[in-house]
Amino acid sequence: MMKGRAIRLSPSRRLVGDLMRFSIGVPRVTVQRQMNLDALLRTRAALEERPSWTVLFLKGYALLSAETPELRRAYVKWPRRQLYEYPESVASIAHERELDGERVVLLTTIRCPEEQSIPDLGASIHAARSSPVLEVKQFRRALKIARAPGPVRWLLMWLGLNIGRQRARFFGTFQLSVYSGLGAESLNPLTPLTTLLNYGPIDENGLVTVRIHYDHRVMDGANVARALERFEIILNNQVAAEVGDLSRPESGHGKAISGTAI
Repeated sequence: MMKGRAIRLSPSRRLVGDLMRFSIGVPRVTVQRQMNLDALLRTRAALEERPSWTVLFLKGYALLSAETPELRRAYVKWPRRQLYEYPESVASIAHERELDGERVVLLTTIRCPEEQSIPDLGASIHAARSSPVLEVKQFRRALKIARAPGPVRWLLMWLGLNIGRQRARFFGTFQLSVYSGLGAESLNPLTPLTTLLNYGPIDENGLVTVRIHYDHRVMDGANVARALERFEIILNNQVAAEVGDLSRPESGHGKAISGTAI
């Protein structure tokens, strides 16, 4: 017989396991759209310091959510099964970091990304991906909870996901998680949130496949298909216009911070 070795679950692996525990029961469906982001691509290429695609998609999706109430809703179970609609978006961003010699995925949230500038969003993401892991408050809190016994973790997560007013604060209203910077894309990601946005590599002509993975209890596929069509317009217009403003000294934004999508 081959004899292997047992590897104890690290706090970060327990975190992933707990998220999957609550994600697996979500009736998730995917809608995708082939987008042409040539206008945004050309505007971004004109900058000396280019904002990351993660930041641009984040800003665009937040603007889309501001005008699409379904994207700000969640299916909750307390005090009864119902939909809960938030007045604003809270983005949940996945970051790959290294902790104790292990590559781990940890989450941070950004409140009202639709109201923040592209450089400010870039600075927030850059800080989460470059600061020492234990100096990031949200990482530190999550890892602390991950060290608690299983029943305690599961109760806290259930309460956080099913009490409407608490859910956005601790988990966000939507998640952004991509691997396009590594030349790959995820086809079936899991999340307990209502929607997860991801996209594949962007080619030299601005063509890219964009997906919204959504909770079918909250909305239907036709709503998502229309949202993706509107999303393409937002990226090539409002977001491209803001990117164009970054090249103007009088804009006051300073230089954008680039980064790698995860």
